[in-house]
Amino acid sequence: MGEQPIFSSRAHVFQIDASTKKNWVPTSKHAVTVSYFFDSTRNVYRIISLEGSKAIINSTITPNMTFTKTSQKFGQWADSRANTVYGLGFSSESHLVKFAEKFAEFKEAARLAKEKSHEKTGLAGSPSQESAPGESLQSSLAPGTLNGTDEDRNTSDTQHAETTAETTQNALPPTYSSSSVSKHWEAELATLKGNNAKLTAALLESTANVKQWKQQLAAYQEEAERLHKRVTELECVSGQTTAIKTHKTELNKTIEGLELALKDKEEELERLKAEVESSNVFYSRKDTLVQKLQDTESRNQLLEAQLSELEQRLESTQQEKEAFRNSLRSLLELLDSKIFELTELRDTLAKLIETS
Repeated sequence: MGEQPIFSSRAHVFQIDASTKKNWVPTSKHAVTVSYFFDSTRNVYRIISLEGSKAIINSTITPNMTFTKTSQKFGQWADSRANTVYGLGFSSESHLVKFAEKFAEFKEAARLAKEKSHEKTGLAGSPSQESAPGESLQSSLAPGTLNGTDEDRNTSDTQHAETTAETTQNALPPTYSSSSVSKHWEAELATLKGNNAKLTAALLESTANVKQWKQQLAAYQEEAERLHKRVTELECVSGQTTAIKTHKTELNKTIEGLELALKDKEEELERLKAEVESSNVFYSRKDTLVQKLQDTESRNQLLEAQLSELEQRLESTQQEKEAFRNSLRSLLELLDSKIFELTELRDTLAKLIETS
């Protein structure tokens, strides 16, 4: 055979969803070999990938194709003949860069080969050969190539792209108007994917932070209860007022720290909520994200209520302490009065003894 592999790499293979034109559909269960082939008999380059005996990529490289790197490890290109967009996910950025360089190299080689073919056709032109384009047009409408060439697809694009194509028809030749629309949608798709990944990562990070914060809050609550018990014990001993004040100061600082942490988390949640509401591309996930934010806000409200209850308990403890002090003062006053009465009684008894 005249077709031989000239470069190979391993990647996960995807195709654009034909119904939505937005989501990627994996066509391989794991990383497979993706190879460039050169057919010396027809002087064409192809990208071929097999999973078992099934060909999941069979794309002929043309001068109009463009390989776009949408992220550090993901690249894509549109094949108008196959009426689809292929995507490749590599294990490292270096593999993606090497594959993209080979794509550009073989694309240029395909362009030169096409120009040489046109030159040979022009030099050997004759009345019988001038009908060849018509024969080629008929062959392009055969069942095997029902989707047509790049030029045919540019003149019969979807109704959604017709308006854009008409606005750019005066600025670009007809051959490239559809290509620019395709690039525009590819860029939009890349932007949507990037925003999706950022928001997903932000939500995951927020969820993890909220869980960690809940654990810290539980630890703080346990510490606060321990301090309350300690304060109660210290209030029974009137001579340790300095230690009580120190522990109260520490407790107040802990509460202030919790309030600051709560404020930071609320600001972070508000920022995430604003980002989610401002993104119009995630309609399918909007309800789920809003529900998660509402759950988080309800948890924050619950934590605020717990903090308020903790403050009330502290205030109640202070009031009980003040009442205890007042009771001690009353008891001391009563004791003084009783001692005074006992003293008078003693003096009276002493006088009676002396007179008797």
